Amino acid sequence: MSGTPASERLVPASGRSAPDPGGRRLPRTLHPVAWWIWALALATAVSRTNNPLLLLLVLAVLGYVITARRTEAPWAHGFKYYLYLALTVVAIRVIFRAVFATGITPHDHFLFSLPRVPTPDWYAGIRIGGPVSLEAVLSAATDGLRLACMLCCVGAANTLANPKRALRVLPGALYELGVAVTVSLSVAPQLVQSVQRVSRARRLRAGHHKGPRALRGIAVPVLEDALERSLRLAAAMDSRGYGRAGSATPRSRRLTGALMLLGMCGLCAGAYGLLDATAPKPLGLPALAAGSLLCVAGLRLGGRRITRTTYRPDPWRFAEWAVAGCGVLSAVLLFSGAGYDPAELNPSIYPLTWPALPLVPAAAILLAGAAGILAPPPAPPTHPVPAQRTEEPE
Repeated sequence: MSGTPASERLVPASGRSAPDPGGRRLPRTLHPVAWWIWALALATAVSRTNNPLLLLLVLAVLGYVITARRTEAPWAHGFKYYLYLALTVVAIRVIFRAVFATGITPHDHFLFSLPRVPTPDWYAGIRIGGPVSLEAVLSAATDGLRLACMLCCVGAANTLANPKRALRVLPGALYELGVAVTVSLSVAPQLVQSVQRVSRARRLRAGHHKGPRALRGIAVPVLEDALERSLRLAAAMDSRGYGRAGSATPRSRRLTGALMLLGMCGLCAGAYGLLDATAPKPLGLPALAAGSLLCVAGLRLGGRRITRTTYRPDPWRFAEWAVAGCGVLSAVLLFSGAGYDPAELNPSIYPLTWPALPLVPAAAILLAGAAGILAPPPAPPTHPVPAQRTEEPE
């Protein structure tokens, strides 16, 4: 080798992700619509049962899928707040059932008694206070748990799906409404992130105040950060032409409104027909299909006045079909009633016995949990990669 000085080159650190030679799936972001279909289908399945064992199994499935496939984005750390809201719903349901005591029979297991509040004659049929039984508390808890599971399903969709990427797939007629919803959904996670960032900065600067004394040192920087973020968002929306006037005529607006109104009425009638077994058959799937077609026609007509371009649209591949199919198949199995007694989905508490775990519905819920395996792993957070300096031998 010549005696010239050794050349230098930059070698990326080992933390950079590279294609996997073992044939495993590469990390990528799943299409947000797939997560929403999966979560809404699972919420539909939850509405079919008040079996506490199945509801707890749904919560376990949600926890597993979120733990396995959530990203490091700010909105991906908000599921615990949905759990707090779910616990609050169950507690409120139990408290209301205990205060407004109704349906207590002599065969119930007595727990305690609340002071009785006299009510006027026009308030007949409602009692405030009185004896509280174990059966009444358990019935209220299971009803509240079902609603809590449905809220957690929506929270799982908000945790797993990127709301900003979901905005790109909305129809043009819903674009402005979608922007408002996206901004509102991202406010709470970003506010929590700002509070955490300010708290870390205060600790690094030896800020030892806690409690109310630390409120001023945290609230002012957080509000300033929120104001700066709002100004940046407004500037970005203005530069992208948000809020521009459309070219729709009054006639097309009236036609779009009529189609959407009739479509929503059809969807409501179809949902009622599916949930009520005594409803006429035309109120089921036919009304739901007609309402869906009218809504699609209204969205297509209303979207003509808004022209959007999409850069690198999210792909819809086998993983998206698999995740959405898991949720839909779970809902279909719970609504079909095949292979199990439908009464097992809603066990009675009279007499007070431990509920049975039906195998087919439990397998259907576990099938929804397969989304944590079928979905590709989330993309790692992008950080600046430090460069390593190496020398070649002379």
